[in-house]
Amino acid sequence: MAKELTHFEKKVYTVVKKIPFGEKRSYAWVAARAGRPGAARAVGNALNKNPFPIIVPCHRVVNSDGFPGDYAFGADLKKRLLGTENAFRYKSKIKRRGS
Repeated sequence: MAKELTHFEKKVYTVVKKIPFGEKRSYAWVAARAGRPGAARAVGNALNKNPFPIIVPCHRVVNSDGFPGDYAFGADLKKRLLGTENAFRYKSKIKRRGS
């Protein structure tokens, strides 16, 4: 990797990795769990530089009002990823009920 991660970035990525599939959390929620309440903007900056987008699902972090917000790969892709996760989650619930 060209640049070492800061301590805060490591904490943010650790928190975001734990967001379950099909669920969303706010930037403020991540900031609080990373030990820096009030640092929602800093969380956004850290996620914008996320070198591990497959491992650290930064698309699951949204604005406090529930809107997706920005995404390094484009807001449209973020919306599609969130939609896909919600669709799969819904389908898996139906399969369990019918089993």
